[in-house]
Amino acid sequence: MAKVAYIRVSSVNQNLDRQDIGEVDRIFEEKMSGKNIKDRPALLDMMNYVRDGDEVLVWSIDRLARDLRDLQSIIQRLNDKGVTVTFVKEKLSFSGADDAFSRLQLHLMGAFAEFERSLIKSRQQEGIAKARERGVYTGRKKAIDDGKIYTLTDKGHSQNEIAEEMGITRISVYRALKKRRLLPSPS
Repeated sequence: MAKVAYIRVSSVNQNLDRQDIGEVDRIFEEKMSGKNIKDRPALLDMMNYVRDGDEVLVWSIDRLARDLRDLQSIIQRLNDKGVTVTFVKEKLSFSGADDAFSRLQLHLMGAFAEFERSLIKSRQQEGIAKARERGVYTGRKKAIDDGKIYTLTDKGHSQNEIAEEMGITRISVYRALKKRRLLPSPS
């Protein structure tokens, strides 16, 4: 029986230290959004790694899933393998042999986590709207410099060379050039 930790923060700039779970046999760490289960390799690796009798420790419900449906799905998949899921902050454990009250707690806590996420998103949108009204919000900084793509193209570089030099995908180069009408639309 192994004790396994799953630790997640939403971006690479955030620190994992806040989620001190204690002594475990293995840690699966992720620095990415919890938006989509399929796009979280550490979560999928952890789910494949654990075996019957193991315990997965997660700092809090919102670190495992962002909505109730995903939360239920992940816990059900782990419970079906005979794995217990424990949320340290909420002091809740789910083993699959839980009673009706435990399932109710899971649904309520998951619904609160989802509700909290929607409130944060709503406040963020309100803040952006007010900043735009004041003229201080210019939006997200553009990640790809189209001008550099145009310059390199004018110097005779291929789309592959430009993509490699700039550390971007070829499709990004094609999109920029399409805006400039240097490439025909792909059929």
